[in-house]
Amino acid sequence: MSRVNLPRLGSRPLIAVVDRANRALQADMVQTAHRHGHPEIKSAHNSVFGTLAEEGSRAIDMAERAGITRQSMGEVVRELVGLGILEMRPDPEDRRAKLVTYTEHGRAVASDGYRHLIELEERFAAEFGAAEYAIARDVLGRIAGLLDRWAAEEVAEGAVAERAVAD
Repeated sequence: MSRVNLPRLGSRPLIAVVDRANRALQADMVQTAHRHGHPEIKSAHNSVFGTLAEEGSRAIDMAERAGITRQSMGEVVRELVGLGILEMRPDPEDRRAKLVTYTEHGRAVASDGYRHLIELEERFAAEFGAAEYAIARDVLGRIAGLLDRWAAEEVAEGAVAERAVAD
């Protein structure tokens, strides 16, 4: 059996660094919720808290923003409805659709989470310095934007190539 030598970077891949930071942030949010008296909160719920607009959102839109399937988001939403954190009501713009909103209890849970996020941002800025932390946030945002743009360009190039083959 032949052995393939995999190419290696000189340092840990960026995707691994970002993934580790994301997992640490997600775990921190859940642990903080537990410390603040919300032991029912688990990591899967972060996809809702991170995508639900204050005035409410449709689950399909939340799933798209979270990068998960509509079915997965629906499962998490139903669980949070069962916990009394969310409620679903008819969407006033489309009566066939449901709008996901916070209950009063859910607003308290989300409010605790947002206060913690503000505290984290302040602690990171104090730890790294406001300017350096702002640069880190900016660079990560720009990386995401570049990846989105490059993906869109590849899709567009593929469409052009498909049309050329069809002609």
